[in-house]
Amino acid sequence: MKFPSMPRLLCLAITAALSTAQACEDCGDDAVEIAATPSASPAAKLGIVMIVGQAPSSLPTHIPTTMEGITAEEIARSINATDAQDALKYLPSLLVRKRYIGDYNHAVLSTRASGTGNSARSLVFADGIQLSNLLGNGASFTPRWGLVTPEEIARVDVLYGPFSAAYAGNSVGAVVDYQTRMPKAFEAHAKLGLFHQPFKLYGSDANYGGQHASASLGDRAGAFSWWINVNRLDSDGQPLTFITKPLSSSAPAAGAPPLSGSILNADKSNTPWLLLGAGTQMHTVQQHAKLKLAYALSPSLRASYTLGWWGNDTRNQSLSYLRDAAGMPFYAAAANSGTAKATPVSLDGKGYSLGANDFGQSRDALQHLMQGLSIKSQGGGTFDFELAASAYQYDRDESRAPLLARPGADAGGSGRLTDQGGTGWSTLAAKGVLRPGAGHVLDFGLQQDSYRWRQRVSELADWLGGAPTALFTAFSGRTELRSAYAQDAWKLSSALQAVLGLRAEEWLASEGSKTSSLASGNKTVGFASRVERHLSPKAALGIEINPDWTAKLSTGRAVRFPTAGELYQGGVSAGGAYVPNDPVTNPDLKPERGWTSELSLGWSDGTRQQLRGTLFFEATRDALYAQAAVIEGRSVSSTQNIGRMRTLGMELSYQGSDLFTRGLELAASLTYADSKILANEGFVAQPGDTIGRQQPRVPKWRATALLSYALTPALSAAYGLRYSGRQYGTLNNSDPNGFAYQGFSKFFTTDLRMQWQINRQWTLAGGIDNLNNYQYWNFHPYPQRTFHAELKFDL
Repeated sequence: MKFPSMPRLLCLAITAALSTAQACEDCGDDAVEIAATPSASPAAKLGIVMIVGQAPSSLPTHIPTTMEGITAEEIARSINATDAQDALKYLPSLLVRKRYIGDYNHAVLSTRASGTGNSARSLVFADGIQLSNLLGNGASFTPRWGLVTPEEIARVDVLYGPFSAAYAGNSVGAVVDYQTRMPKAFEAHAKLGLFHQPFKLYGSDANYGGQHASASLGDRAGAFSWWINVNRLDSDGQPLTFITKPLSSSAPAAGAPPLSGSILNADKSNTPWLLLGAGTQMHTVQQHAKLKLAYALSPSLRASYTLGWWGNDTRNQSLSYLRDAAGMPFYAAAANSGTAKATPVSLDGKGYSLGANDFGQSRDALQHLMQGLSIKSQGGGTFDFELAASAYQYDRDESRAPLLARPGADAGGSGRLTDQGGTGWSTLAAKGVLRPGAGHVLDFGLQQDSYRWRQRVSELADWLGGAPTALFTAFSGRTELRSAYAQDAWKLSSALQAVLGLRAEEWLASEGSKTSSLASGNKTVGFASRVERHLSPKAALGIEINPDWTAKLSTGRAVRFPTAGELYQGGVSAGGAYVPNDPVTNPDLKPERGWTSELSLGWSDGTRQQLRGTLFFEATRDALYAQAAVIEGRSVSSTQNIGRMRTLGMELSYQGSDLFTRGLELAASLTYADSKILANEGFVAQPGDTIGRQQPRVPKWRATALLSYALTPALSAAYGLRYSGRQYGTLNNSDPNGFAYQGFSKFFTTDLRMQWQINRQWTLAGGIDNLNNYQYWNFHPYPQRTFHAELKFDL
């Protein structure tokens, strides 16, 4: 399938659309209905989840399928939000792996049938601009949450599952759409927040915290409106990793110094080990600036431009628990002397060896730029359209790390620089909505998404500030997705609506290469380009049984193509040597292909309460996971395809307002997911050990509840609960101890928030996250009890 040039297509579409756009004298900037949780009287409406207001949304709200949402007012009243992802905290079946406030590189979104290791199985947008990082899949490819701040959010909506033809197969988990503020008159806002976390775990016992501040200005004069938001976050997170050693049975080496302070514990498999110190304690300073401009070309035609900048400077430290005979902290003596040799030590009368880089550290410096431009008609007549382009650029993305450990490396020394400058992605889209009558609403469009990945690892003579010297390794690659789609929402009667859709995709992978300094002659190995084409049909049916009850059935095929990171990274041994034809790099990975279906039954009393029950099913072939396999006669670990995975589950959602008394609101959810591996040629320890096992990081049970109460018109209180059941981090479920470093535990946490509207301008809020101080893990430890205070000014 040959697609036309997207720039040429956009030019043609603009010309055609401008000549046919319909005027709408009564339509404002916000004349689009959307899904939402009920903060006022809900009203059932077939094909559109319960409506509480009007605001723009990129989600296809006319499809009869599951959508949930939350407004800025509900976030401010009920959630201690320091990062944009906090807005998703209580929505059904969602979990963001936020390890600490300001977590910028591991905060992956988990959905019904996708765990926190599958970042490429969901899509996140802000004002229609893609924030999802589809350069790779995993913890380090988190959505770029930092390009949205809590203070600029107008609302967040979530579409569950791949049921809209307008989205790529990465929507198989969920599509999240952040809508940020645009003013209708002059307004100004300022906010200052503080947070504090006493943290105690293993040998760590300290206080961590920080502050965040933001300011916003906006105005509208006639057809022109503008909005500026700036934000600064200064956060000290708790330690995330720990230095460990397996138990030794050998005698200490001659002259090995006896040390104290090691902690005996069990790892994720319940095997005893020693913990010697804590690492990855992040101090991050993040700054954000965003400019949004909008101009009404006509009453029904609007042009908008967004420019966002995000900067981040991070210091990552480690701390030793070990003490020498004088009670002083002990690190590797080799590092103290500036050499790279291991240091023999004596712990509890047994011999151990401290590596030269056991107590590591790093420095990150990032500057990312986001831009988006769109022209959109909202006339509501026969034809509407949208033309949009966006770009996300890693202008600077550097991580520096020493080759030796603390404290010898604190003053400098050799190291390595990982530079991803030039990495990024861009999108182009031309979309149309045609309303020919007879109950039909036809959506169609053309899209092109391009991803470029650039990574160079260079040697440094001075890791703290020196210029790169020799190349160590390099990886690069590009992927591109060209798509065409159409779907028809047909209202067969006042009580029956059907949707049929089809998405056609052409995926290209090119320019894949890797280089290693330890290969002969700095050899660069390239990979052949690939092209694949797939079709993804969609269907949905909604029935209004009576004014109180509705039923919805949705199904859709999703194709999730491999990312550049999955295709090309790897192929370098632990010692840094390039391995020719190494199967660890797999440029021939198959795309994930699967069908997802759901059946929902909804009830509403029309004024105060909504209840939804959903059965969902997902069958996936060739799922992408890192695992071992015997390839060319030897066992290797790499990203590979898993033959078949199946998830069967149930989701309940309830929302009610003015329960028992005026001002009392409750939102609650319960999710059950039975997710199993049914066929797999790979393994973890031995062939067949993953068959019938639970999918990693997908718990069987999850639950949320958020209760809020307006004590007076000016004072409100909210109490939240979250529960997640037992889960595993390995494909063969060989990690039963979730309450350990590298484990994946169940959890039950409670949160508290109070907000006081002092007067029209000033608002004071405070709260406690993890009020019950539950210690839980998702490989890394989550935050413990954290205190929040906020002061806000609105003009």
